[in-house]
Amino acid sequence: MEEKKKERILALDVLRGLTVAGMILVNNPGSWGKIYAPLRHAEWNGLTPTDFVFPFFMFIMGVSMFISLKKYKFQPSVGTFQKILRRTIGIYFVGFLIGWFAHFCRYWHHADAELSFLGQLAEAAWNIPTMRITGVLARLAVCYGIAAVIAVCVKHKHLPYIIVSLLALYLLILLLGDGFNYGPDNVLSIVDRTILTEAHMYKDNGIDPEGLLSTIPSVAHVLIGFLVGRLLFGGEKGKPLPLLQLFIVGALLTFAGLLLQYGCPLNKKVWSPTFVLATCGMGSLLLGLLIYFIDIKGHRRGTSFFETFGVNPLFVFFVSDILAILLGSIRIPWEDSSITLHGLTYSNALVPIFGSYGGSLAFALLFIILNWAIAYPLYKKRIYIKL
Repeated sequence: MEEKKKERILALDVLRGLTVAGMILVNNPGSWGKIYAPLRHAEWNGLTPTDFVFPFFMFIMGVSMFISLKKYKFQPSVGTFQKILRRTIGIYFVGFLIGWFAHFCRYWHHADAELSFLGQLAEAAWNIPTMRITGVLARLAVCYGIAAVIAVCVKHKHLPYIIVSLLALYLLILLLGDGFNYGPDNVLSIVDRTILTEAHMYKDNGIDPEGLLSTIPSVAHVLIGFLVGRLLFGGEKGKPLPLLQLFIVGALLTFAGLLLQYGCPLNKKVWSPTFVLATCGMGSLLLGLLIYFIDIKGHRRGTSFFETFGVNPLFVFFVSDILAILLGSIRIPWEDSSITLHGLTYSNALVPIFGSYGGSLAFALLFIILNWAIAYPLYKKRIYIKL
């Protein structure tokens, strides 16, 4: 934990905050069966607004990685590698801790009633053999670590070739391995079941959306963000930001992703190369718009809400997951049985007012406000919790 004194680039914090708030919104509906269409992920091929949230975060992580590693002059020194390793392990550990806590709460309610309290506690605590070891934070950690090592070990002029090579290699794997088959015969599913085993996978027709092979294009995704960071912040201090170039890059990437989808479908669950191009392109365009309106034109009214999330993104994400687990685990007596705090708030407080779908959205929005209220004091005191 540290108090940050240097000036930050507000548009980066706002975009990061938008993505964090978006992740909280789509991950915490009142009911998973009552979600408006734009807040659902695409079932397989295609894109919904929800499908942009996670890739935007990975893109902005790449942009921020350039700024962070620039302090080390991108030199492969012991200090640089220590920073990369610490951050990689820290992010992965936080994700592991969230997964363990979720399993603990779930197992606690189903522990053998004949066991003693300590026996039930031990049974609930030892859930690692059935824990998923991939996930959102695991992907962020691994992709950050690999991309950061590449960024300090390879001349930056060679990075576009590495990105193209990674995407081309992954496309070849998909085409040869039935990679667009939504089922267990998909090469992605086969590799994950062989190495991770089903006990440690997300279960979606055999597809783990943060599986092993899809790490390949995800690293390319972060490297594209890194190159956008280099484009924006790699020049001499005091020079105007090259927004025109950023808009051109964003338009080209978006156009390429949309055009090539006819041979390589846009697909978040396999993290297809076209998905990488389209989401990085749109992320570039959105970042350019935010920089123009916020940092150049100075239109900052209302930005503090998202900046609150953006200055402590991983901390807020961690808190939101822990709160969601607790709300879904703590049961209170209600009528002739019991109900979770989540269920009580949604079913008994929000549905009667907003209806089932409106209440589900209202719950997610209230949950965002709850997390904002926790993060706001840190924002006001300029305290940044870094992993």
